[in-house]
Amino acid sequence: MYNGKGTTAAEARVSAMMEAIERYSAEVRNMKFLMDRYSELSGTENVLNPKELIIPDYVKNAEEVRIPWVRGYDLIQDEEIYVPANAVFHPMPSEYDRVRLFRTNTNGLASGNELEEAIFHGLSEVIERDAWSLVEITRNTGAVVNIAERKILNLTHKFSDADVSLLIRDITSEIGVPTFAAVSDDTLLRYPALLTIGMGTHTDARVALNRAITEVAQSRLTQIHGAREDTASADMRRIMGYEWMRKSNKLWFDTSAKKDFKDVNYFSFDNDDFLADITHIVKLITGAGLERVIVVDLTRKEIGMPVVRVIVPGLEMYAVDADRLGRRCKNARSSRVHRAKS
Repeated sequence: MYNGKGTTAAEARVSAMMEAIERYSAEVRNMKFLMDRYSELSGTENVLNPKELIIPDYVKNAEEVRIPWVRGYDLIQDEEIYVPANAVFHPMPSEYDRVRLFRTNTNGLASGNELEEAIFHGLSEVIERDAWSLVEITRNTGAVVNIAERKILNLTHKFSDADVSLLIRDITSEIGVPTFAAVSDDTLLRYPALLTIGMGTHTDARVALNRAITEVAQSRLTQIHGAREDTASADMRRIMGYEWMRKSNKLWFDTSAKKDFKDVNYFSFDNDDFLADITHIVKLITGAGLERVIVVDLTRKEIGMPVVRVIVPGLEMYAVDADRLGRRCKNARSSRVHRAKS
């Protein structure tokens, strides 16, 4: 079962449908893979080294493991490139368990009415997960954002009218694409599973804010109805209790640092063309020292809705998979430690 989010019922229905299409399109089904070792395939083809995907420490000799590969396209280098299928499909069939590099996930999996829209949404998500990962590793949850925008305030009032507190935090990374986290607490019920969070990333800061707020509303609905597989983590929260969960996540609810929305909005790229948005984001990514933006087209002919997997080697996903800790997280954690000592 899939659910969706939006400021209207129609938007939410479309969101749920698109997620269902994404998940269907990401399944392997009858696809045949090229099976080879990186050390051998790289001698004849353009291939992404599995190590660039931030693999867990327990995976040894990844370059010598015979794994499944699929062809993608690098937007920065303007070339086709083979990438591990493990980074593209979700889930991978059990027959590939012995050569699994890491747990599969949906990071960068996105759909759209056109291919460019799908790529844009995929890019936004991998940047969002990277920003979230940096927050988790540094425990720097960013400043609380004071909202003065009427349309956004109307959304936040829906929470306060239901006795649900809502804080918006600016977690934009140095890449510079507006990213927000919305955290909520049901102050009336004080129920641990309803301490929820939502994220939003977009070139337009207002849209990013809107997405974070609607996602935290979706997270509440998920916990109330138990409608998705990720509610398993909520079971632990129920066991630990409200006070313990609130205390362990106190940094998300801290209000000592604040900023006005206008101080975040300068990151906005005001535009209505997805190709221009993609070009803008790719420029920011290269400016952060990252060298590849890989897109794998997963569109199914029987559906016809564009679906892609976007992979940016080097961007973090520690918040999604704690076994995968990359250079950006390690550097951020090291900087935090040095600042604490000075």
